[in-house]
Amino acid sequence: MKKIWHLLMKPSVTVPVILLVLIGLGVGMVSVVAFDQTMAATNTEKFCTSCHEMASGPFVMLQDTTHFDNKSGVRPTCSDCHVPKEFLPKMWRKILASREVWGALTGKINTTEKYLAHVGVMKGREIARLRANDSQECRNCHEVDRMLLGEQTVKARQFHQVMAKEGKTCIDCHQGIAHMSPEVAARLEQAD
Repeated sequence: MKKIWHLLMKPSVTVPVILLVLIGLGVGMVSVVAFDQTMAATNTEKFCTSCHEMASGPFVMLQDTTHFDNKSGVRPTCSDCHVPKEFLPKMWRKILASREVWGALTGKINTTEKYLAHVGVMKGREIARLRANDSQECRNCHEVDRMLLGEQTVKARQFHQVMAKEGKTCIDCHQGIAHMSPEVAARLEQAD
């Protein structure tokens, strides 16, 4: 080990230091760009739905919601709701998301039946994550301070006012907003 360390720390006689620095900078830049491109590629809807269980499960459920089709024409992708924008929370979420990838690879959630058997646990983790970060991914698009309460139904207006007063967060009331309505779950079971 000492020999390797000594070899690494010994100045090069044949290669100028500036060339070594430039090579290091080049490798560093290529690494940063490759990392950034990988993060961007794994945040696409195409990537998220590339697994059969995601395409036939959560994505089908999403298609029956206002987040998929609505009068504003705005449609969030999987990462808009499930991946934080800030770097460290994003990296942590990517690490945690590897559980679903592992579950798909090992066959734990690779069919609709298996997915539905585990959806409660997965949904519970996601709800807990959103509660812990005050539904930040919701708030990236929906600003409570800018809501036109007068345009909302009386019930929605009441709930949003209570949310502000009692320190509630979006996910406390909107748990089924994008996935797993009982009707969709039943339709999925019949399709398989």
